[in-house]
Amino acid sequence: MSLPQIPVAKPLDHLAERGADGDPALVLREGTLSHKDLRSRVSKLAAWLRREVPEKGARVATWAAKGELTCLMPLAAARAGLVHVPVNPLLKHAQVAHILADSGASLLIGTKARLASLEDGDAACRMVEEGAALDAAAALTDGLPPSDADPDELCAILYTSGSTGRPKGVMLSHANLWLGAVSVAQYLDMAADDVTLAVLPLSFDYGQNQLLSTWYAGGAVVPLDYLFPRDVAKACAKHGVTTLAAVPPLWVQLTEIDWPAEAVAPMRRMTNSGGALTTDLVRDLRGIFPDARLFPMYGLTEAFRSTYLDPSLVDSHPTSMGTAIPFAEILVIDDDGHVADPGEEGELVHCGPLVAQGYWQDAERTAERFKPAPAASEFGGMAVWSGDRVKRDADGLLYFVGRRDAMIKSAGNRISPQEIEEAALASGLVAEAIALGVADERLGQAVHLVVRVEPGADNAEAELPKFLSRELPNFMQPQVFHWREAMPLNPNGKIDRTALKQEIGG
Repeated sequence: MSLPQIPVAKPLDHLAERGADGDPALVLREGTLSHKDLRSRVSKLAAWLRREVPEKGARVATWAAKGELTCLMPLAAARAGLVHVPVNPLLKHAQVAHILADSGASLLIGTKARLASLEDGDAACRMVEEGAALDAAAALTDGLPPSDADPDELCAILYTSGSTGRPKGVMLSHANLWLGAVSVAQYLDMAADDVTLAVLPLSFDYGQNQLLSTWYAGGAVVPLDYLFPRDVAKACAKHGVTTLAAVPPLWVQLTEIDWPAEAVAPMRRMTNSGGALTTDLVRDLRGIFPDARLFPMYGLTEAFRSTYLDPSLVDSHPTSMGTAIPFAEILVIDDDGHVADPGEEGELVHCGPLVAQGYWQDAERTAERFKPAPAASEFGGMAVWSGDRVKRDADGLLYFVGRRDAMIKSAGNRISPQEIEEAALASGLVAEAIALGVADERLGQAVHLVVRVEPGADNAEAELPKFLSRELPNFMQPQVFHWREAMPLNPNGKIDRTALKQEIGG
């Protein structure tokens, strides 16, 4: 079967040119920006960035809550010829220091409180407060026109935890992000009168695409950092939200609250990624939003997104991952390197123009995940070998089987066990530490930490949780601590993770 025609990609900043002048583009606390306003602000912020960081291809990081800066930066940095490095606002100084050092960022723009939380040596780059940057950009008389960048040029680095070690930076081109926006807008059937409530972190590909796909369609985005699930419902009612994207733990919380009729009526579509929806959750969402279409999706940052399930099939095939999104070629490859037969398990391999450019300055890990496409690929070139085991049925629908690596997936976050273990060992309170993901109804997986106390650390049980609360973001915090006098060992003398997981019910 021939693949569909891939549209010509454009420089990412051209997304600012898509909407009609008078239509709303960005709904902020301070007021609403029209698409004309969006063009002006992107233009001036790009000009300020070019003045401050004149080196083409330099990395510029942002570490701030959702607002004008974090929403405009993906387009403004692209227009200025820079590479945007958005930092998750939930991270703490150790993770931020790693990202800044690894990316070689020249400039960090953040809120005053976040910049003040960095310790000596955490940031070698120049730092500018968010408000000062926006004010300086607004004061400029002239901005930058739309860029003529090569769509294959590096545009952004999104950091994601690996199965081992610290977060790694996924390199994304203008074309990756542009075609991702076009693809999602297409299969979600988005339009200029759509209003997207952006509740997901903009440092994630799923979260950032909330902006990009909506602006491609000429619609409006309402960024929201919520404290309680009811804040989401209130925002939906206030702004007439038509599109809501979330991860399973948030969906669970949203089904446990009362939804006003003015929030339910405008809703056209809901999208899910970061974990599978359960049959019960689908039923509950259907009960609250009977007229909205539900889009289960599967993706990985290395290829943006791979599959979605057509809403018409959700009830009849509730556990399916669906089929390839537009512009993606998804193959199931068996252990011999051939396309697996229907019903046969294999590795999900993603080919095509959404495949990222690899990991920033990490040739070894790039070679492990980014490999030549299988011989059966119509696209060829480089492919992402996901490490996820799947099956394809006779009708072409994909089903998830399991993960090859040891990643913990909790509340929609992919968490590196080693990063938690390293933090625990750095406390000086424990001699050995193993982090595991244990099935949890609300989180998908809960983080359990198994530790052997350092001899003489009599206060470890009280002090270790306090230490980790300072060093790790909330989504990495262990839900349960298991204290051991000795760790089980495998025949090679290494700690037996499998035995530990079986012991604690993983």
